[in-house]
Amino acid sequence: MKKLLLVFSFIAGSVCVMAQPLMIDMRKGDTLTRDERMAWWREARFGLFIHWGVYAVLGGEYDGRQINKAGEWIMNRGKIPVAEYRKVARQFNPVKYDPEAWVKMAKDAGMKYIVITAKHHDGFALFESKASKWNVVDATPYGKDLLKPLAAACKKYGIRLGFYYSQAQDWNNPGGAVSRKVTSEGWPNPDSAAIDAYTAAHNGHWDPAQTTDSMGGYIDKVAVPQVRELLTHYGDVAVLWWDTPTGMTDEYAEKLHSLLALQPAIITNDRLKRPDFPGDYKTPEQKIPNPGELNGDWETCMTMNGTWGFKKNDHHWKTPATLIHNLVDIASKGGNYLLNVGPTPEGEIPQPSIDALKVIGSWMKVNGEAIYGTKGSPMGPLPWGRCTTKGSTCYFTVFDWPADGRLLVPAMQGEVRTAKLLAGGTTLQTEKTLDGLVIHVPATAPDALATVIKVDMK
Repeated sequence: MKKLLLVFSFIAGSVCVMAQPLMIDMRKGDTLTRDERMAWWREARFGLFIHWGVYAVLGGEYDGRQINKAGEWIMNRGKIPVAEYRKVARQFNPVKYDPEAWVKMAKDAGMKYIVITAKHHDGFALFESKASKWNVVDATPYGKDLLKPLAAACKKYGIRLGFYYSQAQDWNNPGGAVSRKVTSEGWPNPDSAAIDAYTAAHNGHWDPAQTTDSMGGYIDKVAVPQVRELLTHYGDVAVLWWDTPTGMTDEYAEKLHSLLALQPAIITNDRLKRPDFPGDYKTPEQKIPNPGELNGDWETCMTMNGTWGFKKNDHHWKTPATLIHNLVDIASKGGNYLLNVGPTPEGEIPQPSIDALKVIGSWMKVNGEAIYGTKGSPMGPLPWGRCTTKGSTCYFTVFDWPADGRLLVPAMQGEVRTAKLLAGGTTLQTEKTLDGLVIHVPATAPDALATVIKVDMK
């Protein structure tokens, strides 16, 4: 592909943007550079995170009480014994699961990839596994692999599929690590003192069943074979999303990292083992970094309410406007937005998530050009919105519409070729001032959520 050097200038400095290929095929057997592997991801900017598992049955409650922290942490926070938690799987029967509807929902929202919790910290696998009977086929009445139809739906709709895999922390399979940061805080049972003592003495474990094997045994018997299953049974895998490298050693990490050769085009995040296995991109969680805080590729993962996994009493939903502003803010800083849903135990996406994604999708159909394949802006956050760039084009997304019809882009110089509303293409007049570029806009915002102005520079 011919590369074009496109330059536009600001008082703050000049920015040179090199055109790059936008998409690659998931080719097997080819030797790909990191930039080639990352090309589709940098173009995508927006993806869907799915946290789903046995914990959805409990929905944040155990033994008649609310358990603190996110829904998927209920076994750990509630110190639920292994045998008791495994009984919960007998109620996990997602007969309303419709993977095509899930994938179409993501596509209609403007999302380009999906990452699903193939196995979270409770060790429960959403796929058929020969390495552990603690999986959806062997441990639940549903009895079917949940990932295969999702992979087929992703292929059908052109959405890339990634797998989240908790490679170290596992509260069910013997030998798995347990985060020591989470204690039995708030445990009201009379035996709480004994639980606290056992937890402290056994590296965070609270049930003897968790310690009948070593972590080395867990890595060899469960983690390595399950990652191999994920990378060989579901076609092209775009992302492997590691999490919480508690107790990981270089030796353990290398055994997992070496399996990536099974998917030559795959990309991974930075959570396999820090700092020796940095992956391809960083993963700030539930926050958007400040400008310049992170170098290179990064992705903010974030919930729509206050929890990753389904929690029936969490109704603190972010508004669609907030979610759209987050997406624009992240893109303006050169990052990706991985937005989470937590399905119910029956297999349904909560309605507030569906409703919000529909609003985002409608906005993206009109304004996606200001998100996909863009780069961050050297101007940083603007008083009234954000800027993304693509070559010599600036996309100004306005959150707070100016009452006087004059939108000032501070400290911006250079010759403007055209300025227009992205929605509808109405041409706007501009003028240079000592304070920067002024764009003359209509009296009221065309889009109450966020209006995009496209400015092509000479």
